[in-house]
Amino acid sequence: MMKTAKHYLDDANAIVPRIPGGDAIAHHGQANAVFIDVRDSGAIAQTGTIKGALRIPRGLIEFAADDSTPLHNEALTKDKDIYLVCAAGGMAALAGKTLKDMGYDKVTNIGGISEWIDAGGDTE
Repeated sequence: MMKTAKHYLDDANAIVPRIPGGDAIAHHGQANAVFIDVRDSGAIAQTGTIKGALRIPRGLIEFAADDSTPLHNEALTKDKDIYLVCAAGGMAALAGKTLKDMGYDKVTNIGGISEWIDAGGDTE
């Protein structure tokens, strides 16, 4: 059977825990927390993003997470608590599954950026 986008999302949502953006505010600023916005720069320019969040587009997450590539982001280590945000939660779930597949165990989807903003989370 050929997989559809829904299959990929269902698989990702089954293994990547999701919490409301407002609940993630309590983790923002903690030393072990890394927030990542996986949207492209155009979307981030329209709405802003979480203050201090890394901006790693969904299409580059594998390279940023792999310490053997030149695009590795040193903030991404497997001992960190990683919180992913996107426009509605789908890309964050998919990026989270990728990170889980790569050995990152502490990955959480916090849904869409509007949840964060509506809950009063810090933005830039």
